Amino acid sequence: MANTKMPFLPIIYVRGYAMSRREINETTADPFNGFNLGSTMLRASASQKDRPRKFFFESPVIRLASEFGYSDVFEQGLDFTDEGWEFDSTGKPTGNVLDDKSIIVYRYYDDASTLLGTGKTPSMEEAAIGLSRLLAKVQRLLISNPNSGVQTSADFRCYLVAHSMGGLVCRAFLQNTALDPEKMVTSVDKFFTYATPHNGIDFAGINIPDLPWQSSVTNFNQQRMSEYLALGQAYAKYNRVDLIPESRLASGRIFTMVGTNRLDYEVAAGLSRTFVGNGSDGLVKIENATLNGLNNDGTIGAPCAKAFAYRAHSGYFGIVNSEEAFQNLSRFLFGDVRVDIWLDLDEIRLPTAAVKAAGDDASKIDAIYQIETIASPRGKPWSLTRRIAEEDSVACLTQKEWRDQKHSSQYLSSVFLSRRARVKKSRPSLAYSLMLGVKIPDYEIEKRFWFNEHFEGGYLFRNSLILEIVPPTDETTPWKIKYAWQDSGFASADIPLNPNQMIGHECEVTIPVVSGTVDTTGVLRPSTPGISGQLRFKIQNWNLS
Repeated sequence: MANTKMPFLPIIYVRGYAMSRREINETTADPFNGFNLGSTMLRASASQKDRPRKFFFESPVIRLASEFGYSDVFEQGLDFTDEGWEFDSTGKPTGNVLDDKSIIVYRYYDDASTLLGTGKTPSMEEAAIGLSRLLAKVQRLLISNPNSGVQTSADFRCYLVAHSMGGLVCRAFLQNTALDPEKMVTSVDKFFTYATPHNGIDFAGINIPDLPWQSSVTNFNQQRMSEYLALGQAYAKYNRVDLIPESRLASGRIFTMVGTNRLDYEVAAGLSRTFVGNGSDGLVKIENATLNGLNNDGTIGAPCAKAFAYRAHSGYFGIVNSEEAFQNLSRFLFGDVRVDIWLDLDEIRLPTAAVKAAGDDASKIDAIYQIETIASPRGKPWSLTRRIAEEDSVACLTQKEWRDQKHSSQYLSSVFLSRRARVKKSRPSLAYSLMLGVKIPDYEIEKRFWFNEHFEGGYLFRNSLILEIVPPTDETTPWKIKYAWQDSGFASADIPLNPNQMIGHECEVTIPVVSGTVDTTGVLRPSTPGISGQLRFKIQNWNLS
């Protein structure tokens, strides 16, 4: 029997890395390990010279409570894992019960605290085993509550939500069977990570070394990660550890939230962001913060859902205490429609003059194409995903990659939409705008910059569209999807699409993308240089009971 309270399941939050004794003690002194931190400031631009804009985000804990009815598990000064929470000193039941809508903080740093514990920091393996045991206790307490949606162990499901290293603790539990003594992996319904270094941490372009005297830092070394993540064979084959076996948790049930603002990460007086460099949140490289599935045959599988926000790893402008990340979290957990966004490029046209300058040998020309995207739901003052060149968060394609493949499919982001968040509740459709830009690259001929027809900041293609979706109401109702390119003004989505129905409750639609100019007769003609291809949207119902 399924959990009758879905999609409102217990949320287990696992915080990130604390290096110093002071940070560990500060962590254990906080009941929510940072999940309760809010924010009043928002970077209105990528420039630190501009004043922040005042924008109140109350914290994930408060928003989960106020919007979805979640509550903490603390009673009479005790956590539900403490003696005295369930039974008093005489052995009598206290009457405390655990509810499905519970926010549970996995306090694995308590043992490392000199205030509450022994001062010994647990290893990744110990932390993962502790998570398995925590879930087993949550399961038992829910079964003992007759008003919960869990009547048997098979009914139990939960969500894992983690920041930074906390995501690696969760992955160790999920991926390594030896670290799940209670066999709780099948109880995890969804897994959401904020700024987790899924492929390790790099300093000055080099993966952090194995430091025997600093075992907690070594946790971000790929060799060490391959051990506690049980990825020995995959690491030897692919030299990467941002992989999670589909047999342990399906890639479609995982979301990775990626920060792109390194400038506001102030840890170590800014040394961290300096050594990690561009294209990071100040600690984790953007390219290391996402995940892919690992198929049963050992091949790399589908990418996990991802979205990008101009947020730092932590601090005043941190990713956990941000509206953008919370909206992605809540929609991933409780939303109604999932849209995976792909850009398929069928043709890349090089400048005719550049080809001529290369002696009509296009193989001598190199370039990096930067693909920008911003997705914003209707009526909201923030974006669900934001990938901008100035913030080093774009998707990239090189001319060599294009020559080798003659085709490119770029997974850009996933967007989750929610009926409850509609501006106009009576309107059946869900809609968002998508800005797509492909910047004109710096063309090089045999590694020398080609200046002849270069205009800095130009685009091969740049436009925005509005996609409007009416999900099916039952098995027999079709998807209704319309769109409209905005060009130089605003237009309502009025061009109907014919969805390609896929397995189950999924469909796929495509919209042509062509760099072009309008001739004197008003006809759009492909331009050179330019691109041709299509935006491809894989759309599915989400959280169907």
